[in-house]
Amino acid sequence: MEITAMTVNNGTSPSQGPTAGAVRMPGYAGTLAAACGAVFVAQVANALPASLNGLFQQDLNTHGSQLTWITAAFMIAVVCFEFTFGVLGDLFGRRRLVVAGTALVVAGSSVAALAPTVQVLWVGAALNGLGAGAMFPGSLTAITAVTRTKRERAHAVALWSGFLSAGAALSPLLGGMFAKVGSWRGSFWVLVGLALVSMVVTMLLATESKAPEGRKLDVPGQITFALGLILVLYGAVEGPESGWTTLPVMLAFGLGACFLAGFVLVELGAESPIFDLKLFRNRAFTVSSVVAVIGMLAFLGACFATSMWLGPVQHQDPLRVAVPFLLLQGPAFLLIPVVSRLLHRVAPAWLLTSGFLVMAAGCLLATRLDVTDTSLGAFVAPALLIGVGFACTVSSVTAVALNSVPLHLAGMASATTNMLRDLGFVLGPVVVSAVALSNAGSAFMSGLAGADLPAGQVAAARQIAEAGGPIAVNSLPPGAPGSAAHGVALEALGSGFHTAYLVCGVAALVAAGLTAFGMLGIRSERSTEEAAQAAAAAGRDCTPAPAAV
Repeated sequence: MEITAMTVNNGTSPSQGPTAGAVRMPGYAGTLAAACGAVFVAQVANALPASLNGLFQQDLNTHGSQLTWITAAFMIAVVCFEFTFGVLGDLFGRRRLVVAGTALVVAGSSVAALAPTVQVLWVGAALNGLGAGAMFPGSLTAITAVTRTKRERAHAVALWSGFLSAGAALSPLLGGMFAKVGSWRGSFWVLVGLALVSMVVTMLLATESKAPEGRKLDVPGQITFALGLILVLYGAVEGPESGWTTLPVMLAFGLGACFLAGFVLVELGAESPIFDLKLFRNRAFTVSSVVAVIGMLAFLGACFATSMWLGPVQHQDPLRVAVPFLLLQGPAFLLIPVVSRLLHRVAPAWLLTSGFLVMAAGCLLATRLDVTDTSLGAFVAPALLIGVGFACTVSSVTAVALNSVPLHLAGMASATTNMLRDLGFVLGPVVVSAVALSNAGSAFMSGLAGADLPAGQVAAARQIAEAGGPIAVNSLPPGAPGSAAHGVALEALGSGFHTAYLVCGVAALVAAGLTAFGMLGIRSERSTEEAAQAAAAAGRDCTPAPAAV
């Protein structure tokens, strides 16, 4: 049963439900249906751009960092506000939170569908991220509130997790299908329709629940964390194209670091912190937290690199782009029962280590891809290995965190691990974009200097690359000034993304090494089974691991 696929964003100890055999609470079936529909929609919104990056680049004339912001805007919104949304659900009602989140997805998808520029598309992605950030904790907490026994709760969470994984796996395919018959804008209108249906189902079927006792907002912590994270990520995204020493990039890093330092000071003195720094006194928890960031950076970085490789680099059909994502995302859904059983039979730390090693093998295998080969066969083995590795690690991170602390700290430990894991999801596309585009830019200029091309074509290509990078040259139509350098740009981009896959592979290896050796001699506070029961029994502010680009 899938228990550790959920995480608990609360510092209280879990309450025990009634004895087995108790009658289901009123509204159980309706709430479960509404929650599964909501999390499916949230994950579709999360993963939809994966198969559309190539079309965004063609229709909106975007360059590399602008495409990165489409994914980053969504994930930043989730990471920055997931703790706060959990508290809001406890204070004002989980059903209201889910409905409000779904309304934001309707608004964000409508903005994206009508976007005349990539900047407006960013706004749509950010609104979708805010909506999904509310729907994730609200939907899962809603179903835990209407379950009475551990077995019933575990069954409901497993079903919820299945719809979460299904949304991640099917979203790129859905986007590709509708982009094929119409345009990428039609894909977002389909998402609007799904969100409206989900909203109606939630309002009609879901049972309202609250738990306001002892819950309060940490406004200073929320503000300093959000500003610091956004500024630092802005510098990381814009650095490869604007230049790392330009004033806006340097100011972003400097101010971001100041805000994050302020966040640490605020949390140390906060009465109800959103990020409990005292947990890091525990070595096992510290190791698992670092691994959560690095390992999930490797996974979503590889996913983003695949999306960029097949879309803006090779300009493949959106339906073809979606195929590898079935292998990247599908195992997390198909292997739910297998991984759940393994977590009860194998130490989660070893399952985590094995998963990262498998993921590293897939990333390193991807470094051998040929950028001129547009067949999908070469992606089968790398994508499948990365997907299987992710399936083994995404649940194990939570289990390791829960095993490392006493029972009464399970909620806060799980919440902190969840946020750090999602931070890894944010950093993945940002790091991959920075590495790939920086290396591609250098390789393109070197290749252009030695290319046997007309002087006019070289000058035009150089000017275009200085403005939009080699990805802009790679997208020039035949006959346009600079288009003769298309081959040089393609090879440079292939080299850049090979380096990005290598970075993801090394990150996965580092995560595996930290897990294997960083926990030597550490005794778990309790058994894996007890940790799983703690995760299943707790009923506040639960959020998933978004698993898509």
